[in-house]
Amino acid sequence: MPTRCRVSLAGMTLLLLTGCAGSGGTKAPVDDYFARDMPGLPGQMSPVDNPVLEMRGLRHPPPAQVRQALLDEHERWLGTPYRLGGTTRRGIDCSALVQRVFAEAFGLELPRTTTQQVREGESVTRDALQPGDLVFFQPPGYYHHVGIYVGQGRFLHASTSRGVKISSLDNRYWRHYYWQARRPLDDVHLARRLDDIQYDRGEG
Repeated sequence: MPTRCRVSLAGMTLLLLTGCAGSGGTKAPVDDYFARDMPGLPGQMSPVDNPVLEMRGLRHPPPAQVRQALLDEHERWLGTPYRLGGTTRRGIDCSALVQRVFAEAFGLELPRTTTQQVREGESVTRDALQPGDLVFFQPPGYYHHVGIYVGQGRFLHASTSRGVKISSLDNRYWRHYYWQARRPLDDVHLARRLDDIQYDRGEG
């Protein structure tokens, strides 16, 4: 190879290496990159198509994320007594607890009453329950009862006798009066909503 060609090739290689090394100092944060306006596309990239949000959601399996969020909500509401018609920590009923948990943990608005909540989403068999599913009961009396399945055969609810607590579906009472289950939103989408909320709060 002529000397001039060898010198030119070496110079081009040096320029390429210098360019790669120098790009590290000016590299935009990943989130900023995917939030920027894309050529030929108006506005920002849709969160649904944002691979950064997808990667953040893969840190833990969706059922585990939803379960932990529900356990955190249990800690927040623990000690709250049952009060028919109540919606606050001074007293809350079962359907209001479900409504508050879904709104505050997942940013999902559910109806206020069990009569309305039992029509949400899709029907789920008991052996296919996932964290975040609603479980309904028909105990004696006028009112139905509702809780949120947290996994491992347990559900979060506002008990009329003990207030907010976690109970077992295999408990003789709850097994006897078990009615049906509904899935307002699957665990993948619940986990995505949860992750978005935590990120917005600076927790992600």
